[in-house]
Amino acid sequence: MTPRTPPTPSRFLVVTADDFGVGPETSRGILDLAVRGSITSTVLLVNSPFAGDAVTTWRKAGRPIELGWHPCLTLDAPVLSPAEVPSLVGPDGRFRGLGELLKRLLLGRVRVAEIEAELRAQYRRFVDLVGGPPVNVNAHHHVHVFRPVGDALARVLGEAGRPYVRRVAEPARTLWRVPGARLKRAFLTRLGRAAARRQAAAGLPGCPALLGITDPPCVRDPQFFARWLAAARGQSLELTCHPGHFDPTLVGRDGTLADGQIHRRVWEFDLLHRPAFLDAVRAAGFTLVPAAEIAGRAAVAA
Repeated sequence: MTPRTPPTPSRFLVVTADDFGVGPETSRGILDLAVRGSITSTVLLVNSPFAGDAVTTWRKAGRPIELGWHPCLTLDAPVLSPAEVPSLVGPDGRFRGLGELLKRLLLGRVRVAEIEAELRAQYRRFVDLVGGPPVNVNAHHHVHVFRPVGDALARVLGEAGRPYVRRVAEPARTLWRVPGARLKRAFLTRLGRAAARRQAAAGLPGCPALLGITDPPCVRDPQFFARWLAAARGQSLELTCHPGHFDPTLVGRDGTLADGQIHRRVWEFDLLHRPAFLDAVRAAGFTLVPAAEIAGRAAVAA
């Protein structure tokens, strides 16, 4: 009798839509994709003026997707008063942009105690809005790869059940094979690998590799997501995306009409909504799972 070949283990893919709550139409688009089954997780910008309404809409929709937390230090205003975090805000009392934050971090002009205080305030707001701790966490603009932010976030999450935290580390194979924004991706991966080691040491689970970082024009390619998935190797990975319907509330906040950021969300929504996306997931041998399942498997393995 010929011995049976053991089945090939499933590969697991977490598809996280960032920026839930940044604007009404962005949130609506994310929920539409959740119902379709194209994404498995999303993360809430609790400091957005639209965060509370977004959570209400999520509840009314029947909580169709895992809702995590998107810590933010680069968009809108802090949860704490500007007077409590002066090194994080500009003269208008709002967070500085990403470039200014990174420059100030490099020059030592941001107080780590203020980073941690603001992250704790955002964490508390998440719990107040959602009713429980987050199961998936990643920072807006990936700023948790920078050590002062990542260490502060680890301290907050170490007291909060140690949820799944994104590793911003792209496999060399996809960095070589998938075009677009390679310098940015290589820079983030270099920082992200060191950050991933610190996250693991802190007991924070996550997929070992991240796919999907790019610049806005790249997502106009119909093969954008399919190319990533076909080139990816590994047992568990995360795919980041930024879908949504056209959302005028983002103008002047999350890029302008000129730089393509506001249109990027519409283009990504279209790609994720097409049957070809789920076909590409299956062709690459992936099973779609929420981040909580990856964290649960890590806990069992430990």
